[in-house]
Amino acid sequence: MVRALAIALMLLSAAPATAATPAWRTFPAPAPLPAWNQQGRVEHDGASIWWASFGAGPPVILLHGGDASSDIWGDQVPALIADGHRVIVIDSRGHGRSTRDARPLTYVRLESDVIAVMDAAGVSHAAVVGWSDGAIIALIMAMHDPARVTRVFAFGANMDVTALRPLGALAATVPQVQAWLASDYDAISPTPGGFALLERAVLAMQTTQPNYAAADLAAIRGPQIAIVDGDHEEFIRRRHTVWLARTIPGAQLIILPGVSHFAPVQAPDVFNAAMLGFLDGGAGATPNP
Repeated sequence: MVRALAIALMLLSAAPATAATPAWRTFPAPAPLPAWNQQGRVEHDGASIWWASFGAGPPVILLHGGDASSDIWGDQVPALIADGHRVIVIDSRGHGRSTRDARPLTYVRLESDVIAVMDAAGVSHAAVVGWSDGAIIALIMAMHDPARVTRVFAFGANMDVTALRPLGALAATVPQVQAWLASDYDAISPTPGGFALLERAVLAMQTTQPNYAAADLAAIRGPQIAIVDGDHEEFIRRRHTVWLARTIPGAQLIILPGVSHFAPVQAPDVFNAAMLGFLDGGAGATPNP
């Protein structure tokens, strides 16, 4: 028995290591943001909205997802600077370094905050890269303020609540994500310790909004739009992502391989290549008729 156990242990030690955890099941911490050229606050509609600017060139605005902050973009800002862009990051109201009042969060109000920051930063129009809730805000900008938007790279967006996958909260990535979000919030928020309150406010928004119809999306005119997601998206039904690209006139559909809702940190090179290709005028995918 002892000899048999020793042989078994020897064989196990000689066996090849198991395959690494696939990227779509991980949540690597993003790189730190580089030093910004400028930062500021905009007092708007009951909130103090923080923003910062990096680099120079045609402006690109980065809009983060729910419960996050602009710190999530640490792997994208340097790539955009190197590509010759002025990069503007904004912490949504109640998120990160920004404050909020007691009213419920709404995507329309968050969109109005972005326009207020653009006015304060002297940006008449810009390309917008949005992730999750930020992608929803970016598409609302294309509907409500199309003259302010040149291109929209919308990653992980849903434009009605029926698109949500009910078991998404059970994804293996969720505990990792929540731990990072809570730590980041406590490190930079003017109200440290308030992350649980923010989570509840964001969840109330996400489970009741947005609620746009096909006619709203079909009426978008002006900005060029890419609807983007990972092939292992946890929270949004693939048919909804495809429907968005088919419904928005001229939109492109881009599905990134081997990643999930958290592609910008899971595979920055893959995400950045698609983002820069679209922003710089590359096809990325065939536009829908």
